[in-house]
Amino acid sequence: MPHHRPAEPDIQRYYTEVFAEAERLDRTPQGRLEATRTRDLLTRLLPPPPATVLDVGGGPGAYAGWLAAAGHRVHLVDLVPAHVAAAGTAYPEITASVGDARDLPLPDDSVDVTLLLGPLYHLTARADRVAALREAARLTRPGGPIVAAVISRNAALIDLTAQGRVDERTRALLLGEYATGVNDPETGFTTAYFHRPEEVVDEFSAAGLPAPRLYGVEGPLWPLLNALDTGPEDRLFQDAVACAAAFEQDPAILGASAHLLAVAPA
Repeated sequence: MPHHRPAEPDIQRYYTEVFAEAERLDRTPQGRLEATRTRDLLTRLLPPPPATVLDVGGGPGAYAGWLAAAGHRVHLVDLVPAHVAAAGTAYPEITASVGDARDLPLPDDSVDVTLLLGPLYHLTARADRVAALREAARLTRPGGPIVAAVISRNAALIDLTAQGRVDERTRALLLGEYATGVNDPETGFTTAYFHRPEEVVDEFSAAGLPAPRLYGVEGPLWPLLNALDTGPEDRLFQDAVACAAAFEQDPAILGASAHLLAVAPA
């Protein structure tokens, strides 16, 4: 097995002591839009149940539990022990273990689908992101989809501007992130890497995978939803979902989403 440097300790601290990931997708209009669109995309991109799904970086299990309820066999892996414990408690129909996306103790070709809905934006070194994708390729049966999420390079500046949280200090940090892709935890988020669309394609190719199809998850209207405290039944929320779907593969609009999904066959 290859040896990788330990993940940055502030990632574990952030998700254990600072931020409640279990509430994220339900707590805000933006989170609900992300969840709605991600589930819609996964429904279209994954094989019908029952498939064996490996959810790497699956956090406290929001998508793993939903996929298991749909009839898939799901194993969740996460770097944060508290997430694994929470997932196992909340969703007893899944299995869950602590692990590192770059080096997983599972056999070759052992799953039908591998999801990486978090690891690629918590690995700041390109070599580590490529290693995680290569590991996903090893574990996924030939032809099975590998689905990876990344945070858009543009998202932090858009998000904090919409929240009215940009001042002289944070603007410099955000412009630095926009230039390099590497987030400074002083912005309020943990260690992270934010992608341009073409970088995702490059990293899949470097891992020996076909060029992925890219999808914008939230579309261009997501900053409005939190600013206007949009409810899930409000017309604006439904229109934002429809707008995101209309533009989801438009190269000119991709980077306006907060998250992108990339999918390619193993």
